Amino acid sequence: MIDPLPDLGRLRLLVELSRLGTMAAVAERTGYGTSAVSKHLAVLEQEVGARLLAPVGRRVRLTPAGERLVEHAVGILARVEEARSELSGSGAHGPAGRVRLASIASTVEPLVVPALVQLRQEHPALEVHLYEHEPEQTLELMLAGDIDLALIYDYSLVPRAVPTGLSVRQFAEQRMLLTLPAGHGHDPGPGRTVALPELGRLAEAGWITNSRGSDDDELVRRVCALAGFTPRIVHRVDSLHLVNLLAGAGLGVALLAESGVERHRDDVVFRLLDPLVGTRRHFLVARDGQWGWPPIATVVRAVVRAGGAAPG
Repeated sequence: MIDPLPDLGRLRLLVELSRLGTMAAVAERTGYGTSAVSKHLAVLEQEVGARLLAPVGRRVRLTPAGERLVEHAVGILARVEEARSELSGSGAHGPAGRVRLASIASTVEPLVVPALVQLRQEHPALEVHLYEHEPEQTLELMLAGDIDLALIYDYSLVPRAVPTGLSVRQFAEQRMLLTLPAGHGHDPGPGRTVALPELGRLAEAGWITNSRGSDDDELVRRVCALAGFTPRIVHRVDSLHLVNLLAGAGLGVALLAESGVERHRDDVVFRLLDPLVGTRRHFLVARDGQWGWPPIATVVRAVVRAGGAAPG
């Protein structure tokens, strides 16, 4: 007699418990009652023949066997999703369905809008909904199932950890530049790469960073630490245009990736930074097993194609 395999729905509940921490949170996330979640997990223990949960006061924690099963379950569920993706998502005239796409603000204009225009022309049955979010919020929304595909970034000097259940594909990388007011006394001059020790001359300068994400702050702090000082952050703005404007008005200095600089300005200068500062990296993110779903795969190709044509 062949032993029955664990139910996929119960495996999902165990993975959610590992991620969320409490039965109540799993019940709220899945729509089950708390008692129903508990009963399903008890049945799962019987199916696998091992103790998966241990009581801790009024709560429960995963046993070593439970933690190990979660590791297996994540891979199993991803493969199931991948198989389903290959069997659905296509209509009579190509990819069909809805993709909820999140993007950071700086990639909407150069990448996402051209990709959406192209998709509307080539795949009218494909519906893409766009949302603007910072990477931290995007990853939370993806884990909650509220976003299907996303564009995020990190810095090689400040790498971003991606939660279990999500995977990334890098599609672009940009050099970092020091942004200074034109005529600044510590401008090394055109064509010069700014070495880390030279940044020490800007120890008294006011620095400009992002107001929402923590990555830009951390990048500035780490770069300045490498140069031997703690930066004085005076402005926090989200608009890259405002960063350029503030720098051009002599109100601060900043670190910007190539796509964030406004090269047409004559009141700002941009100087390449020491390679030790690293790069800004752009990634596409999807849930494990979802990359093969035709609508997502089609949007991915369109974004990558737009990225190849985009400046910077």
